[in-house]
Amino acid sequence: MSSTTSTRYNFLIIFFVALGSFTYGFNSAISGSVLGLSSFLNYFNLTNSGPGVSKSNQIIGANNALFAGGGIIGCMTVPWFLDRCGRRLALQITCLICVVSAVVQAASVHTGMLLVGRLINGIGVGMIDVAVPIYQSEISPAKVRGRMVGSHGFLVVVGYAMAGWVGYGCFFITEAALQWRLCLAFQIIAPLLLLAGSPWMPESPRWLCKVDRAPEAKSILKKLHPSADTHTEGHSFAENELHQIRRQLEIERQENASAGWKEAFSRTSYRKRLLYGFFVQCIAQSTGVLVVNNYQILLYNGLGLHGSIGLMLYACYNSLAAFMNWVNSLILDRFGRIRIMVIGLIGCSLSLCGFTAMVAEFVGTNNKVGNGFGVFFLYLFVFFYGGSMDASSYVYCAEIFPTSIRAQGVGFSVAGLFIMTLIYTQTAPTAFENVGWKYYLVFIILPWIGAFVMQKFFPETAGLSLEDIAVLFGDEAATNENNSTDEKMAKGSILQDGDDKSNEASKGQTVKPEHAELVYEATFRL
Repeated sequence: MSSTTSTRYNFLIIFFVALGSFTYGFNSAISGSVLGLSSFLNYFNLTNSGPGVSKSNQIIGANNALFAGGGIIGCMTVPWFLDRCGRRLALQITCLICVVSAVVQAASVHTGMLLVGRLINGIGVGMIDVAVPIYQSEISPAKVRGRMVGSHGFLVVVGYAMAGWVGYGCFFITEAALQWRLCLAFQIIAPLLLLAGSPWMPESPRWLCKVDRAPEAKSILKKLHPSADTHTEGHSFAENELHQIRRQLEIERQENASAGWKEAFSRTSYRKRLLYGFFVQCIAQSTGVLVVNNYQILLYNGLGLHGSIGLMLYACYNSLAAFMNWVNSLILDRFGRIRIMVIGLIGCSLSLCGFTAMVAEFVGTNNKVGNGFGVFFLYLFVFFYGGSMDASSYVYCAEIFPTSIRAQGVGFSVAGLFIMTLIYTQTAPTAFENVGWKYYLVFIILPWIGAFVMQKFFPETAGLSLEDIAVLFGDEAATNENNSTDEKMAKGSILQDGDDKSNEASKGQTVKPEHAELVYEATFRL
């Protein structure tokens, strides 16, 4: 018997909701693009040099801090909307917040209005950066979940790249006010499209089961994961999938009397998952990706490349990142999450070693060769980061949590991204002023620590259903009767050669936590 994997309809929904991913990436990067437009700097009395540079840096720093702070607020508040309103309605509310924030920024008439818009924008993208991978993971079949949820990271970086190209295009608009206002107004398009098309999106079947709306969940699962194959008892793939989801939720309800954030911190296995998800997002940012990104324009200026050329190279950098994220999403299910992230962390560190050496020796000089190698190592860095960390980190964080606390778990994990963004970007100006290129040593050392920790302690999740992953963390898991014997071995079911009692496990409804090591070893054979 063959099991279903995916359908065109399933992929269509996955990529449509990834307009939210694009929104996060575009809105995050557009601020950097407008800083390259002289009309924006002149309108808000910002300068890169002279007596007003200190005040300008404070405003730019406040702009970044409010965005990151808003992101933390969004990550912590969206779980309530996701659980109370459902995944689809929560996405609609989030899109509306993003649209409003874009209007406020594009219509800004003074600095205060701009900063308020950026704060609201941070809240919106923080919410959407949590909601999208949760929704994607809950409608994706296990065999291709890495590719499907990996589209979130891919579209995030496509948003980065598009923000760079929009900034480059707006550079050539002669009307000063239109130049920067149009650049910021482009933030409206993606969330508005997602908001308009969202009524036709199916609700998450796992959320429907969670709120006791199983018939609706069954109908959606049959449309998402149809299969001509049936189980020996006459059950379709979707019916067995529904049975596993409902049984897993029943197990979780029996073991937890609390709900929401209280439930998330109530059990050792849940706290462990929270720690793992938070660590993954923090270590991804500890590669120095944002600091490196923010340094680009200065490096290009050191090469004598100013104006539109610097903006073009910035856009090309993010375009390479987008392509590598696409590659990342394609290889996740084949090579596994942990192996790819470990290789990526080491590659980022080595690339940054070369980049740091070039910065220490040649930045500010007229040495074209040295600065040219600086650009090379910059692009090599994003080759590794884009190909290993963006998509992988979101996929891993979205799948390690049980349905009952998935919203809280992903929200807590992605909050780590915004916290590290706040710490690293706010300390960077002071660090560069006092220790210069030595600040990069932080981002050379930390990835090696992260690679060691992940390789030694983090379980692989590729190929497992969201319910089966529970066994890796010592919890009971409902089995999926739709799997063959070999598939059950890979997914954590209990098999014992030649013993009739072993059939009880495959026929039963749960996998006990004492078999977690068997599952852990089996997953590494994928």
